[in-house]
Amino acid sequence: MRRAQRSDLEGLPLEVAPRLLGAELRTVVDGTEVRLRITEVEAYHGQGTGDVPDPGSHARMGRTARNDTMWGEPGHLYVYLSHGIHSCVNVVCGPEGLAGGVLLRAGAVTFGADAAASRTASATGAVRSGRDLARGPGRFGQVSGLRHPLHDGIDAITGESFAGATAELWWDEAPVDVVSGPRVGVAGVAGTDAFPWRFWIDGDPTVSPFRWGRGAAEAQAVLD
Repeated sequence: MRRAQRSDLEGLPLEVAPRLLGAELRTVVDGTEVRLRITEVEAYHGQGTGDVPDPGSHARMGRTARNDTMWGEPGHLYVYLSHGIHSCVNVVCGPEGLAGGVLLRAGAVTFGADAAASRTASATGAVRSGRDLARGPGRFGQVSGLRHPLHDGIDAITGESFAGATAELWWDEAPVDVVSGPRVGVAGVAGTDAFPWRFWIDGDPTVSPFRWGRGAAEAQAVLD
């Protein structure tokens, strides 16, 4: 593996997302290291990014205080809060000034399993292991140790210390079998086959199960 470079992430999220599969996010938070092999991702484009408006993106209406990191330099991590509870991690992609991110939906812990299990237990009271440690974006964020808003904007290319943490993205050139489909739990048409912007490693047990978002099944029926 090699350290990711800024140039690896200069393409639009839809282009970069499948290439992130098999890469590792390595974090050190409060002196504890955890490594996560990325097995499932979703691409999101902000306002004015790409040829097709993305109604599922946090940046679909333009730049705000919440999504500001998405508009910045590629390689930083957009860490946002989901449902007021879960810190979720995105890799910012695309040219600076265009909003884009790739949500890290699931991963396999390759180093630091004890720390990962401890972090999930402290958050939920339930001890998880194996495939379930980082299965789903909330668990992935929990295991990584990165927290909103403290670590929003941390740079995974330089690996510089940021609010008591470091993050590094490591690239794996080995090919993987990639599958794509609609995004998980995204409302309306943004969560249908019209946006097959979810990518995962075929057959990997850590990949999260699919579920429809609010109104997405109905929107899919119309498309069908």
